[in-house]
Amino acid sequence: MTDDVRTRFLAGIAARLAAERVKEIHLFGAIRQGGTESGVAVVAVEREEAMVPESALESESDPDAPAAPAARYTVFTARYRLTLKGTERGKWEMSVTEEADAPLLTVGAVVRGVSRRSGDADETVRLSGDEFRAALPEPARA
Repeated sequence: MTDDVRTRFLAGIAARLAAERVKEIHLFGAIRQGGTESGVAVVAVEREEAMVPESALESESDPDAPAAPAARYTVFTARYRLTLKGTERGKWEMSVTEEADAPLLTVGAVVRGVSRRSGDADETVRLSGDEFRAALPEPARA
């Protein structure tokens, strides 16, 4: 994935999701087949409403209570497809789909497993929410 394509992909994600709520992004290596390039990212986003389980509230008042469960994030899959050759050269398609909600540890473990099985472990890049926002073009940051 070139820097221009990566910037375009990240800007597309920011246009569809609230950039200030993005906690982390895992970018998989781009795949070129024929005259197209495609890429996938897994995006963990802070939930809109801070849902605090009642057990967590109870544990604050009781020091012997079990620890509160880890914070959960909404997990999205973002995909792009760029046509590199032919009459539709330059055509850009992108989608963002909500997949699940999970703690960050689970998101990271799943991404590592997928990377390992696909042989792309070295090509997967993790960006924190701050790194994601810093990589956006100026207008997309606002």
